[in-house]
Amino acid sequence: MVTYNQESSKEKLSSLKEWKFINNTLEKQFLFKNFQEAISFMVRVSFICESKNHHPEWTNVYNKLLIKLSTHDSGGVTDKDFDLAKEIEKTIK
Repeated sequence: MVTYNQESSKEKLSSLKEWKFINNTLEKQFLFKNFQEAISFMVRVSFICESKNHHPEWTNVYNKLLIKLSTHDSGGVTDKDFDLAKEIEKTIK
């Protein structure tokens, strides 16, 4: 499986809104109106992650959610992460 670095990820990142390549992960911070909206989004995303057997590292504090994606068994960011980021983007209302 091909892993991406800061330079090689630029083209793929251009198709994702506000995702960044940071410390060998794809990252995005989401802001919601309140805690309930943040958790509801996390639940919807969790079903996608489970179906793909690819799980993010994420942190939630009140209305903020930080998602980090990497393919741990490949040692970095792969197409699997970009695909999951695209699916997560489709979930945003």
